[in-house]
Amino acid sequence: MAYALERREAVLKKMMPPNAMPIAALAKQENICEQTLYGWRTKARKEGRLMPDSDLTPEGWTSSDKFSAVLETATMSKAEIGEYCRQKGLHTSQLTAWRAACEQANDWDQATSVQMRAARKTTDKKIKKLERELVRKEQALAEAAVLLVLREKLDALYQKDADE
Repeated sequence: MAYALERREAVLKKMMPPNAMPIAALAKQENICEQTLYGWRTKARKEGRLMPDSDLTPEGWTSSDKFSAVLETATMSKAEIGEYCRQKGLHTSQLTAWRAACEQANDWDQATSVQMRAARKTTDKKIKKLERELVRKEQALAEAAVLLVLREKLDALYQKDADE
């Protein structure tokens, strides 16, 4: 069943903040299949529109939705940001935190890389130590096996001499 563009836009608007109606409730209210609503939301996202993943609060938004909100507000004045936040059901502090997270994204990657190298170095040292210990124990085991074999031969020799 094809829906009019106006109806589709009206339903999509109900999905967006500050309304943020759950898709299940919206499907019942509008008498539209949930799968259709999910498809509309996906298509709107592909068009670059801010369509939160969560049906509840901005804290449940995906990272791409948060990034989109940061991009949309990048050139806005404080008054415009305030209006934007009211429309989307956000707090300016959330937007500020998301902006800071976006700015630190590349730094996080570098810090993580340094930590991973340090952890790998520690792990490599531990592996080498364990390998040396394993070699030492294998040599000790081989030596003990040789001594056991020699002991058996010696016992067999003494047993042979005692029998004669």
